[in-house]
Amino acid sequence: MTPMTCARWRLDGQTFLVTGASRGIGFATARELAMLGADVLMSARDEAVLERARREIAEDFPARRVLAFAADGAVADDRRALFDWIDGLGTGLHGLVNNVGTNLRKPTLDYAEAEWRGLLETNLASCFETCRLAHPRLAQHAASAIVNVASVSGLIHVRTGSPYGMTKAAMVQLTRNLACEWAADGIRVNAVAPWYIRTDRSAEVLADPDYLDEVLARTPIGRIGEPHEVASAIAFLCLPAASYVTGECIAVDGGFLRYGF
Repeated sequence: MTPMTCARWRLDGQTFLVTGASRGIGFATARELAMLGADVLMSARDEAVLERARREIAEDFPARRVLAFAADGAVADDRRALFDWIDGLGTGLHGLVNNVGTNLRKPTLDYAEAEWRGLLETNLASCFETCRLAHPRLAQHAASAIVNVASVSGLIHVRTGSPYGMTKAAMVQLTRNLACEWAADGIRVNAVAPWYIRTDRSAEVLADPDYLDEVLARTPIGRIGEPHEVASAIAFLCLPAASYVTGECIAVDGGFLRYGF
């Protein structure tokens, strides 16, 4: 492999922000980016859990700069404080992974207004506003990347609650719009759409053996996905090797979308 070819599959000298980075897909993504040579800025709400996650990655990749800032992505003041912190680091910003998200599973008629509005604020508004805050920083480079972590629930009904599905569908459309608007600024914007992944959030619902059997029956690969498998797809979309890919949503679903639920 020539040095030029190798560089297409590396992120050396680049700095990436990963939100929701203390657990699950976000943590696995921060780790994957560090493995590929990136310096990583991690953000999440729980400062203690975030610091433990940061320390673990920093110990495994001592040559990388791995820093953390506790912030709630659904709170405007926290988002602004996060980017003020990034500006103060003087590292610039080459990429953003929007992984903040939550869910509350209920029939549509059972949601209180505060509940569904809270889901929209956490899942969608945080993504929209974080992209807008990142734009001027990302546009300073000839090539940069945003990856939004959506869900198959934004593409098909998966019994996970209509507000969650709405937010994830909107994230996919936001991805398409920004890819077109910001291509001239050198910013590629893509998304991934996971199916059930083995995380703290999915543990409770998958603990029901009957429901788990249903999920596996509709998943051609026949198992639950792992966080690092989503992180690998995210990392690819961040790489120079993906330089002609923008506006896409890659399902990381074990083939689920070919069946539906």
